[in-house]
Amino acid sequence: MKTISRVLLSTSLVLTPVAITAQAAAFNETAVEASRIVIPATLAGGNEAQADSAFRVARRALDEQDYSRAARLFAQVAERYPKATQAAEALYWRAYSLFRSGGSSNLASALSSLTELGRLYPASSVTKGDAGPLRIRICGEMARRGDEACTREVVASATSTSANAQGQARSCPSADDEDDERIMALNALMNMNSDAAVPILERTLARRDECSQGLRAKAVFILAQKRAPGVVDVLLKVVREDPSATVREQAVFWLSNVRDPRVVDVLAEMATSATDPALQEKAIFALSNTRSDRASQVLRDIAQREGASKNAREQAIFWLGNRRDSSSVAFLRTLYARLTDNDLKDKVLFAVSNQRTADNGKWLVDIATNEREPMHLRKQALFHAGSQRAASLADVSALYDRISDKEMKEQVIFVLAQNRADAAVDKLMDIARRDTDREMRSKAIFWLGQSRDPRVLKFLEEVINR
Repeated sequence: MKTISRVLLSTSLVLTPVAITAQAAAFNETAVEASRIVIPATLAGGNEAQADSAFRVARRALDEQDYSRAARLFAQVAERYPKATQAAEALYWRAYSLFRSGGSSNLASALSSLTELGRLYPASSVTKGDAGPLRIRICGEMARRGDEACTREVVASATSTSANAQGQARSCPSADDEDDERIMALNALMNMNSDAAVPILERTLARRDECSQGLRAKAVFILAQKRAPGVVDVLLKVVREDPSATVREQAVFWLSNVRDPRVVDVLAEMATSATDPALQEKAIFALSNTRSDRASQVLRDIAQREGASKNAREQAIFWLGNRRDSSSVAFLRTLYARLTDNDLKDKVLFAVSNQRTADNGKWLVDIATNEREPMHLRKQALFHAGSQRAASLADVSALYDRISDKEMKEQVIFVLAQNRADAAVDKLMDIARRDTDREMRSKAIFWLGQSRDPRVLKFLEEVINR
C-alpha cells in the first residue's frame, strides 16, 4: 500500500462519503451518488470474497485511469462491505480517484472521504499511514484555491512539533522526505501567496528543536522561490545564524537566485573568509551565478590570491571559465603565466577551453607547442583544445606536421581519434600511410581501428594487402 501510494500521489486528493440506499447496494454503479457515504446496518455483514472481487474491479478502473468510474466503484465496495478488510482501502482509493478526477467539488469530496475513513476505521493501517500524507496534499491544493480551513490545517502541520493525529511519535524528517506530513505541508506553501507563506517559513527557520533541521532546509528552498520584501533579510539571517552547516549551505546556494546588492557582499565575505570548505565552495558557486562586475572581481581576487586555499582558487578559476565574458577569459590567460602550481595551471587550461573562440584556440595551441612548458601541461592544452573544440580541427591537424617531439605527436593522434569528423579520419589515414616513423603509423592504425567510418575498412584492407 505504501509503495503504491508513493508512486501515485503526485498531487492532492479528497474523498466524501456517498449516500447509498439499501436498494442501490446491488452493485449498480449508476445508482451511486457522489454525496455522503452512509453504511446501512443491514449491510454490516458482507462477503469477503465478493468484497475482494468488487475491489479488484475498482482497481482495474483505477489502473486504466478511469478515475470517475473508479471513485464510484470504490464507494460501492466501502458501503456494501463495511466490515470487509478492503473497506478502509476502498475509502482511501476513492479519495485518490476523486482527486485525480480534478475539480474543487471532487477535492472537497475526497477530503470528506478521508475524514470518514478516520472515523470508521481509526485502527486501519491505511488510516495510520497513507491517509495523513494524502490529506495534506489535498489540503495544500485547496489552500492554494483559497480554502481557509485547509490553510489553517496546512499551517498547523507545517509548524507541528508534536506527535501525529494517531498519537504515534514522529521521526525527524529530512528536507526531501516527501512522505512526511510536515514536509508536504511546507511544499504546499510553495503555491500559496507570499503574504501568507513567508511568515510561516520565517517561523519555521527560527526553530531550534532537535527535529527541525530538515524542515528548515526545506523552508530555505521554498523561501528562495518567493519574490517578497524581507526574503533576503531572512536568508541572510539563516546564513549567519543557523546552527546547521547544511542549512547554511542551502541558504548560500539559493541566495544566488535573489536580486539584491547586499547578496554579493555577503557571498564575497563567505567566499574569502569561511573556514568551512563546503560553505566556501557554495559561496563561490553562488557568486558565479550572480551576474555583476563585483561578483566577477571577487572570483578573480580568489583565483589569484596566493593565501587562498587551493580548492577555493580552483573553484574560482573553473567558474570564471563559465561566465561567458571576454574579460574573465582574458584574465585567466594572463593569470596562467603568473601561476607556479601546475594543478592550477591545468584548471586554467580547461577553463579557457570552455570559451570556443579563435583567440583561445590559438592560445592553447601556443601552450602545446611551447617547449618551456612541462610536457603534461602541453599535452593537456592540446587535449582541451581538441576535446572542447576551442581549436579548429585544421589547426590540430597542422600541428602534427609542425612538431618533432614524439610524445606530442602521439597526443595529436589521440586528440584526432576523439573527433569523428571526416577530416580527422583523413588525417589519421594520411599519418598511417606517409609518416616515416613506424611507431606513429602503428598508433594511427590502432585508433583507426576504433573508428566506425566505412572508409576505414577499405583502408585497413589496403594496409593488409601491401
